Amino acid sequence: MKKRVGGGGHHVWAQKVALLLLGLTCLLVMVKLQTQFRMGLQPIRNVPQIYVGKGKVAFLFLARNRLHLDFVWHHFFAGAVEPDFSIYIHSQPGFVYNQITTTCTFFHGRHISNSIRVGWGEASMIEAERILLRKALEDPANQRFILVSDSCVPLYNFSYIYDYVMSSPKSFVDSFLDPKGERYNPKMAPAIPKDKWRKGSQWVALVRKHAEIMAADNTIFPVFQRHCKRRPPLPEHLRKQPQPAVVQKEHNCIPDEHYVQTLLSMKGLEDELERRTLTYTFWNQSKSKIDMQGWHPVTFKHSDVDGKFVEKIKDCNAVQKLVFQNSNEGF
Repeated sequence: MKKRVGGGGHHVWAQKVALLLLGLTCLLVMVKLQTQFRMGLQPIRNVPQIYVGKGKVAFLFLARNRLHLDFVWHHFFAGAVEPDFSIYIHSQPGFVYNQITTTCTFFHGRHISNSIRVGWGEASMIEAERILLRKALEDPANQRFILVSDSCVPLYNFSYIYDYVMSSPKSFVDSFLDPKGERYNPKMAPAIPKDKWRKGSQWVALVRKHAEIMAADNTIFPVFQRHCKRRPPLPEHLRKQPQPAVVQKEHNCIPDEHYVQTLLSMKGLEDELERRTLTYTFWNQSKSKIDMQGWHPVTFKHSDVDGKFVEKIKDCNAVQKLVFQNSNEGF
């Protein structure tokens, strides 16, 4: 009797062990499948995400506060199909766009909340652009990104500009070798070698791939922050006097005229650029004014602009112009 009981207990114990092992095996399989499922849900990095649908053009405004040409932009956007564009505005911290601050209803609520203080000729200008891009990239429908200032106006209607920008697979970036290379700081090497240093216009129109690169950059931008800085302006009472040799030799670098161009050069993407800007700018070339104020775009008054003047800009042979900048860029 004892043997029979002992044998039955051994058999029951063996069954329990088998069931326990089977349960553990099932648990491990479930955990593995769950892990694989979660991994399957994660986006594959370094693989371009293909957007299916009609892409939008994101207009990225760099502004100080009020957009004084908002009535022009209202007419421009009113002629567009709503899903075809999006608007983002970087202004001084705390400034909002509503029915009190702008007559353009398309600008209402389009300011970004994490704006920063921007100084002309400083790396903060680039960071403001990067903040705009990060916000715009949250919308997968945004496929082109046009940077404009608060003094830009469109020369064509929306459909023309949309078709023109979307028809090219390349970014519109004015980029060229800096002949003199005076703004290159040797301290940038080896992160940025001199043969990769480029110059061009700040006003660019980027494809999404290049916008993502600029927004995510954490290698080239810190170098610009440390080593690309503009020369401090002279006191007003000294601007008309000949500058001392030590001042003339002082390194002077304007980050926003080099950053995008140099970044894309470093990434080996120059073949993906149109190598021209879509923004018309007429620079002050008066020697006396340069000595006193430095290089800035000419400010056109209402009396300077008429139909013939606009057509003259459109007929420029050098590049096909898209927007017209009519005021200084100082922040």
